[in-house]
Amino acid sequence: MSEINDTAGVIAPPPLIALGAVVVGLLFDWIAPAYILTVLLSLETRLPLGLLLIVLGCLLAYGGFRSFGRAGTAINPYAPSMTLATTGVYAYLRNPMYVGLGLIVGGIGIVLASDWTLVMLVVAGSVMHFGVVKREEA
Repeated sequence: MSEINDTAGVIAPPPLIALGAVVVGLLFDWIAPAYILTVLLSLETRLPLGLLLIVLGCLLAYGGFRSFGRAGTAINPYAPSMTLATTGVYAYLRNPMYVGLGLIVGGIGIVLASDWTLVMLVVAGSVMHFGVVKREEA
């Protein structure tokens, strides 16, 4: 008798994808700095803007986390989904936890003036879309 696998089969945990974007971005900044954010935005501008994005990202991710809890479904993408979360922040966004992660990564990139982290955010967004979201939706 074969067991049915009721998991999304995501390629990596979303927080690991976000962390990878930050780490690779900072590594590229060390190897080949671009200094675009440093020239365009002063520290006095970057700091509050980046921190605002980080806080908003944390709040959005937390809202998604709470909605999953209320719906009684697993947050772990490798665990079976029991129900769909459609209330709370999910009434307005399809993937608030992933959008929150993106805001956090973007905020870190802005605070640290890490041009490559913002570039890697685009890459991470594509990996998240095709390697996580599309698989979860299937």
